[in-house]
Parts: sequence; structure tokens; C-alpha cells
Amino acid sequence: MGVIFGITGGIATGKSTVSAMLRKRGAVIVDADLLAREVVKPGSEGLEAIRRKFGDAYLHPDGTLNREKLAALVFSDEKAREQLNAITHPLIRQKMDEQVRSALQADPLAVVVMDVPLLIESMVKENLRRVDKVILVYVPEPVQIKRLMRRNGLSREEAESRIRSQMPIEEKRAYADFLIDNSGTLAETEEQVERLMDKLRKLVRDAAG
Repeated sequence: MGVIFGITGGIATGKSTVSAMLRKRGAVIVDADLLAREVVKPGSEGLEAIRRKFGDAYLHPDGTLNREKLAALVFSDEKAREQLNAITHPLIRQKMDEQVRSALQADPLAVVVMDVPLLIESMVKENLRRVDKVILVYVPEPVQIKRLMRRNGLSREEAESRIRSQMPIEEKRAYADFLIDNSGTLAETEEQVERLMDKLRKLVRDAAG
């Protein structure tokens, strides 16, 4: 298999923005958040497992998942978060692996980037490095808090609580092979992504010999 990159960040650091910039430059993005929605669609084994574990109260009347209600629970209850992750993570990983394989079969020199919000947390917890190189999208925590409050209409206390449910962004820097500082302008981020994409292409070519 070729070189697999992982991109991660923290809540409201702008990981999706940077992923979109990489995609625009030809990277194949395998998006864990998109697949997380897929594995809990009506009729899926993921949704049925959630219903059995948490009850019908976490479904809308039309049978779809009530994401807001489930998010409120798992952000305030670590045991519930672990139970949810135990259901969804294996299903998401399976779909991600399928997409990576198919991208590399289509183009062995593809720059394949797995977009995973909790990539570093899962690497640490499982002591398993699922990607060859880690790209971290970084902003300092005060910027993270401000952006999350604005984006989600949260109070400072709510924003801080959500951010604290993840590994601190400063700690994540130690695990990063590449860092994109997204605290400036979009143009400044674009410049960094342009340089990064050149490095990723070179790594893929070198690995292919």
C-alpha cells in the first residue's frame, strides 16, 4: 500500500477547510465524518445498535438519529461516549479502509488523506498508528473557543466543555509530522497547504521508488 496521510485537528480548528484545500489540489480525502453519517443511516446496523444501547428516545419520529440529543449526552457523559464509539468506530474504519484501497487501486500515486477528528486520541488509546504521517490543523485554544462559540452559538462554558472532551491542541502538536497553522487569513492557510501538497506528492513518489 502507498503512503497514507491522516489529517486531524481539534473542534473549530478548521480541519474541514484545510481538507477542502487539499482536495482542490488533487488529494483523495477519505472523510470519517461523512462515513460516520453513513453508518447510522436508517436501516443500518449502526443505527439499530445505537437504538438498542441508548433507546428510542435518541431517534426522531421518522426513525433517523437525533444527533443533537445524542451529542448532548456523549459530550457530558464519558461512558456514553465510549459506548457510542465502540459501536460506530469499527464500522467507520471498515468503510475508510475500503475507500483507501479503492483510491490506491485507481491510482497508486494518489495522495490519500484520511480525515479523522480524533485520529491522535485513537492512536494513543489503541497504541496503533493507522496512518504513515499525521497532518495537524492548529489554532491556539483561545481562538478555538472563540470560533466554536460563534459557529455553534454556544456559551463560553459549553464551548470549553466540548474542547476539554478532546486532547488539548498543544499536546497534539507532539504527534504531528506536518502542521498547518490556521489562525491567520485563508490566504495564509492556502499558501501553507500548497507547500504541504508538494511535500506529500514527493513522499508518495519516493515511496513508490
